[in-house]
Formats: sequence, C-alpha cells, structure tokens
Amino acid sequence: MERLLELLRGNARLSVEEIAVSLGLTALEVAKRMTELEAAGVILGYQAVVDGEKLGPRGVTALIEVRITPEAGGGFDRIAKRIAQYDQVRSCYLMSGGYDLALMVEGTDLYDVARFVAEKLSTLDVVLSTATLFQLRVYKHDGFVLNTDLREDRLPVSP
Repeated sequence: MERLLELLRGNARLSVEEIAVSLGLTALEVAKRMTELEAAGVILGYQAVVDGEKLGPRGVTALIEVRITPEAGGGFDRIAKRIAQYDQVRSCYLMSGGYDLALMVEGTDLYDVARFVAEKLSTLDVVLSTATLFQLRVYKHDGFVLNTDLREDRLPVSP
C-alpha cells in the first residue's frame, strides 16, 4: 500500500504538512496526490473511530451470514450491491467458505435487526439462508484497540 495511504489510515487528521514531512515531499505534492486518490475513488472518505461503549446505550450491531444464489452473467455482484444499499447495512463483503456475503448491520435493538432480516433480506428471491450473530463487545476495530480499560490487563504472549 502506498505510504501516504498508510499514514492516513493510521491517522486521518494528519495535516498535509505533517504528511509531507513524513514522506519527504512538499505539501503541494501531497495535496495533489490526495486529490488524485480522492478523484480515483481510492480515498472514499475520512472518519473517526468511535468507542461505542463510551457513548452509553445505543443500538445493536450484528454480523449476518447470507447464502445466495449467484445470478447468471452477474454472479454475486448485482445482488451484493443491492443488499449494500439498505440503510441498515454498514458493510457488505463477498466471502469464501460456508456463506457468500457477510453483512455488518446496525439496528436500534434486536427486533429492529430481526425485522430487517425477516422483511427485507429474507424476502429477496436469491437469498437461500441467513445466520445472524449479534456483536457483544468490540476489542479492536480497524486496527484500533478499544476499551482502553482492558489494555492495561494484557495477557502475556508466548511464542
């Protein structure tokens, strides 16, 4: 991966000037490259990584494993793009193994996610089955260790 992208993935709040110093480039060169990456759709956005537990009670997140029938001529892409359009779907991945799509879904509560599965996802003709697993706690997200209280209680790692 391009070093510029690595720096932004680690801290999207770095200034162009800070990135330029790290890369040994000028701020103008970095700004130009970032604009190119944004225009090419490589950089889709910049966001904060949030420790949801510190926000207090909020909705629920579920991983939904979905088995689908691939479409002739289109494979999995068209249906995956269709499913990804639902507001409840935060992420959608084509997978290998026992199921085809992995969805990260958010809802206000368990019933909200259950309604999404029953009323929207399962009613699609190509959906063969679903399995819903609810997230209980997050320890690491996108490379960031969450629940800082737990970091101090690290277990020793042996080879």
